[in-house]
Amino acid sequence: MKPRLWWIGVLFMVGSTAFALGSAPLYAELVEPAVVGVTFFVGSIFFTTASLLQLKQTPRLDRLDWWACVVQFAGTLFFNVTTFSGMNDALSTAQEDIRVWAPDAFGSACFLVASGLALAAVWGRRGPDRRIAWLNMLGSVFFGIAAVTSWVVPDTGELLNTEATNAFTFLGAVCFFAGAWLMSRQAAEPAAAVAG
Repeated sequence: MKPRLWWIGVLFMVGSTAFALGSAPLYAELVEPAVVGVTFFVGSIFFTTASLLQLKQTPRLDRLDWWACVVQFAGTLFFNVTTFSGMNDALSTAQEDIRVWAPDAFGSACFLVASGLALAAVWGRRGPDRRIAWLNMLGSVFFGIAAVTSWVVPDTGELLNTEATNAFTFLGAVCFFAGAWLMSRQAAEPAAAVAG
């Protein structure tokens, strides 16, 4: 059992669940917009906590893994900014693009780079590490698409494509949840089973 790795997986699962819930259409219909905003913000805090723990446990000697963790942590901080700013419904369209969309785009770009570095780090390996890296890459691609479609159109003040934003955020969250679940299972196995 690797307790810290297990906690990292659980924290990522909680954050992913919050992002999936926040982007689910029925949820947005059942609760106030402010509650949806809080759901995303809480999810981003869980992502940042898990990412910080992951960074602290990754040795600097393992360069690709360490840089992947650094870039991912930066991405989670951008998500903290975008989800916090997204709770402010008094922002103008220009302010939304600067305070909400831009950090979301930067965070998504960081996740794509981090996922690429993590894939490179496990490229020659077999087993759960490689599956986790691929799931995270797919989740990062989905989050990236969601970021593009969430740009606020100046003429209308609406998102470029709300349905696509929600759908791709949901899909990204599901991928990250699956990767985190594999991580927590891997952490719960005896050391001999993980090595095999």
